[in-house]
Amino acid sequence: MSTTCHSPTEVSDAPWEVLQLVLPPPTWRPGGPGRKPMDLRRVIHGIFYVNKTGCQWRMIPTPIGNAHTIYGSFRRWRREGGWARVMDTLRQWERQSQGRLPAPSACCAESQSIKTATQGTDVGFDGNKQIKGRKRQLLVDTLGLIVAVVVTAANADDRLGWVALVQQSCASGVQRLRKIGVDGG
Repeated sequence: MSTTCHSPTEVSDAPWEVLQLVLPPPTWRPGGPGRKPMDLRRVIHGIFYVNKTGCQWRMIPTPIGNAHTIYGSFRRWRREGGWARVMDTLRQWERQSQGRLPAPSACCAESQSIKTATQGTDVGFDGNKQIKGRKRQLLVDTLGLIVAVVVTAANADDRLGWVALVQQSCASGVQRLRKIGVDGG
């Protein structure tokens, strides 16, 4: 794969150098005779492609890579907490680069109801905002960096979503968090 970006989802050299330090190992096992393992950079390109375009995994263009391999890596990393560790590490590094301690002492919780195109079991109607869809509960630090996200049906009560959000953010152990700002809900 070329080191220059040809599409918005390809990872250029500088970010790739950082990602290599924090990414979990690839999911594939040695294949049959003559089968080479997929380049990890192509796996990341495929994951970013699905995230950016919203396409189905099996619709990843062949030049990017094997959709089954890309999805397998993504699924394993998500299941084993690899993505959470990547995000935690990158957030800590960014906080330190801005002269802050790695863990925040204060955060803000917010919810957003969003319309959805697909109709799954976690879709509801938010009567306050007149939106049928899902609700994102976000916990961000004072720099605006994401600490935790929980997605619920749009009709879920904000308070219950925030409880799940705090439980998720505290699952790995709270180091310095002392204050969480919320709105009147």
